[in-house]
Amino acid sequence: MAASAKLPMIAVLSETGLKTAREVQRITGGETAAPESRAAGADRRVDRIGEAIVEAFTSGRPVIGVMAAGSLIRILAPHLADKRQEPPVIAVAEDGSSVVPLLGGHYGANDLARKIADALQGNAAITTAGDLRFGIALDAPPDGWVLANPQNAKPVMAALLAGEQAQLIGDCAWLAEAGLPFSSDGKVRLMASESPQACGPLDLHYVPKNCILGMGCERGCDLQEAIALATETLATAGIAPEAIAMAASIDVKADEAAIHAVATHFGVAAQFFTAERLEAETPRLASPSDVVFAEVGCHGVAEGAALAAAGADGSLVQAKRKSKRATAAIGRAAQVFTKERTMETGRPRGRLFVVGIGPGQEGWRSPEVTRMIGEATDLVGYSLYLDLIAPISQGKTRHDFDLGKEEDRVRHAMELAGLGKDVALVCSGDAGIYAMATLVFELIEKGGLSDGAKRIVIAVSPGISALQAAAARAGAPLGHDFCTISLSDLLTPWEAIQMRVKAAAEGDFVIAFYNPVSKRRRTQLAYARDVLLQHRPADTPVILATNLGRPEEKVRVVALSELEVDDVDMLTVVIVGSSETRTVTTGDGRTWVYTPRGYSAKQGTGISA
Repeated sequence: MAASAKLPMIAVLSETGLKTAREVQRITGGETAAPESRAAGADRRVDRIGEAIVEAFTSGRPVIGVMAAGSLIRILAPHLADKRQEPPVIAVAEDGSSVVPLLGGHYGANDLARKIADALQGNAAITTAGDLRFGIALDAPPDGWVLANPQNAKPVMAALLAGEQAQLIGDCAWLAEAGLPFSSDGKVRLMASESPQACGPLDLHYVPKNCILGMGCERGCDLQEAIALATETLATAGIAPEAIAMAASIDVKADEAAIHAVATHFGVAAQFFTAERLEAETPRLASPSDVVFAEVGCHGVAEGAALAAAGADGSLVQAKRKSKRATAAIGRAAQVFTKERTMETGRPRGRLFVVGIGPGQEGWRSPEVTRMIGEATDLVGYSLYLDLIAPISQGKTRHDFDLGKEEDRVRHAMELAGLGKDVALVCSGDAGIYAMATLVFELIEKGGLSDGAKRIVIAVSPGISALQAAAARAGAPLGHDFCTISLSDLLTPWEAIQMRVKAAAEGDFVIAFYNPVSKRRRTQLAYARDVLLQHRPADTPVILATNLGRPEEKVRVVALSELEVDDVDMLTVVIVGSSETRTVTTGDGRTWVYTPRGYSAKQGTGISA
């Protein structure tokens, strides 16, 4: 079975190991990662290599550690769960002499280890018994096939290793060519069939994924109705559920919950075709319908989708069946569907990940955001933001935009997703705080998007906002009620901003000012300072936080009366305390800012008010 489609993370602990890692990278792709003090030339510099390894492993990326096998085992041991879901993990000696697949041997690690060892002229230490004796892992069939009864794999392999012989029932080249002891009367039966099979304890049923479930339905169709129809259609045709490679339909159903419920039920992808493509299948339809043509522009959705996915050399094996609000049909392709072939057939429903990467520091980026970026095929964003995630975005297509092109940026991301791509719209801070998430939904309401862009999956993932990062660096200034105000009048009238500043001042909120100044705007921050001085003390702490999470980071605390516009730039967040905000100096001489919430006045705290 091929290794995971995700590019590996190659962990390195020394400059010597980095040389070996570069050769591994040439073979496998991916990125090298190392503590800066150990191997400064790695693609990605991390504070703790163990945390980076765990992050990659839990997100499904193969892990190749140019380090001792014991180190990898100790790092990952607490995170092991289901071996069928875990990505390959391989340990490589620093000199490349030994390559040891530790996890996922039957799920790509053994093959990957052999590939690496061949290139490094080392030894692949394969330890799985089936691979060693017969050159095959019976519980891990090749891409495009599935083992319907994996619980039998262990006793079957044990029987073969003990000397039993196998008989092959059905047409399956990869099994026939394996180094297994075949006999016409073998007690072990290896069956290759797309039909359901009754299996004994020494039987393995391998199913080719060569069938397509074509589906159509009315808008808002009941999910269970669609699933029941699909299940009944398979039973009528005598097709095993494992033989289904995808659920296929017309593209106007790309956002139809019932179609996706069917795909999820069978654990397959949902792929979609245009009406024009389905109409081309009309000569091969068993039951063309003028009514359907009048509705969607083709003479058959379920049968047409099944045939379009099956291809010119495929066939319709089950004509359309109907329920009250859904239709289903089954097509068969001449070849099995590998994962790659499946994704190249039709078009999936595109996904738009709207992600906040925080201030840019790796440690402040959430695992969910990292996962979404990893799953994306395309990245859209301001060039600086895309540069900040360069270490985790290798092999992805970048779409760079300048500042001031926000609507163009968001529309482009949505249209890309409308083409069936997985797109990450990258924002700094939090995607929903003065960022692009709101524009996504504004464009949906506004209209003017293509039909595909209107049917995409949207997922918004939070990030650490600039005000959170500034507050954390300074202490706890947001400990009580606070608000945020943007001083930019590009999108908000200055009169509205003035009203909000006055209201926040009168309400005695802690205030985080975004966009405090620009090259042309030099008076708004001064106005806000002067208004606030009318409502809170002159020595009210003000935090000026610039380039948070980056090497040039600078955090200062000044009194409100001493706040100067020239001390602030476009990359600065300004947090002005309330009348209750105060400072405290710790024994190391550092001054912290905090806004008390009143905990000390509550009974049982042990602190007198």
